[in-house]
Amino acid sequence: MLLEATGLTRRFAPGDAPAVQDVDLGIEESEIFAILGPSGCGKTTTLRLLAGFERPDAGTVRLDGRMLCNADSGPGERFVPPEERSLGFVFQDYALFPHLSVLENAAFGLKGQPDAEARAEDALEKVGLSGLEDRSPHALSGGQQQRVALARALAQRPPVVLLDEPFSGLDALLRQETRDRVRQRFKDAGTTALLVTHDQQEALSFADRVAVMKGGRIEQVGTPEEVYDRPRTLFVAQFLGRTNLLFSEAEGEEAETPLGRLRLSRAAEGQVLLSLRPEHLTLEAAGKQAASPGEVVDRAFKGHDITYRVAHPDGAEYLVHTPSRVTFAEGDEVRIQPQAPAVVLERGDAADLQTGEANFGKAN
Repeated sequence: MLLEATGLTRRFAPGDAPAVQDVDLGIEESEIFAILGPSGCGKTTTLRLLAGFERPDAGTVRLDGRMLCNADSGPGERFVPPEERSLGFVFQDYALFPHLSVLENAAFGLKGQPDAEARAEDALEKVGLSGLEDRSPHALSGGQQQRVALARALAQRPPVVLLDEPFSGLDALLRQETRDRVRQRFKDAGTTALLVTHDQQEALSFADRVAVMKGGRIEQVGTPEEVYDRPRTLFVAQFLGRTNLLFSEAEGEEAETPLGRLRLSRAAEGQVLLSLRPEHLTLEAAGKQAASPGEVVDRAFKGHDITYRVAHPDGAEYLVHTPSRVTFAEGDEVRIQPQAPAVVLERGDAADLQTGEANFGKAN
């Protein structure tokens, strides 16, 4: 691992719940990694602990085998300040100097180095800003300002770039365009990066792997496909997108559910909470012989697909996403057909179980 954290814990006041607790992370060279979670979950604090802006109460941080922080008590305790960690950092507000040109901003962290200007120009070229070196930040668009901040970090040629929600201040179209451009630049250059964001789409489209965070802890780490299609907990299932929840009785690889007997993502026994993404379901006309047909109570046409809300005889409602060629009208009787195994969720804490019970039978 290029950047590795073990057991990171941080409390801001004695007696407070930890803002970050027992966080383990490992980021490979040339990997783009994202920490995803809601406001207040500890993701930015984790980033600041890695950068050295915060001191952990426990845990270690290593960069390419070099110990940057060892918060264990005793003579082995070590803390390398942020300016000596060789990590690039891109702030949420860009932190550009308005009285400096684009080139001077990009070269700001290279003062005294003979190749500072050449490195700054190279970094600006990598982020697609060649030809704008003499402009002032106020003469740039929001996306261009963000890329100047990124160039300033890249000019220092750090082994890892840390990004604290750098796209959040941009409008939706510019955010996607800038994000796609930055990701491509990172991949072309083999840059290792760690992004912190609360935006699910941003994390899933930008990162090679994603860590989903809740209450100061990491809930799940995996590729975007893994965490979305096979969530480990109820929180991950609901935070990453809409899903249908079913309490069911499992028997090995299958479970008896209101939608029939379903294949499961893993073997289980007894009562389980299942997650089925709306796009993992489809609809068929019920037909005269269909038992317990559902009824379409709402539909939303979106061009490339349609979202249906289907009332089922069990009293629950289910969301179903289908291609636009699968067409039904409100009031049609339909049969819901699963297209993928139902995901068995871990029971989690009491709050998760209460949330699952409260949302059971609701299309979320």
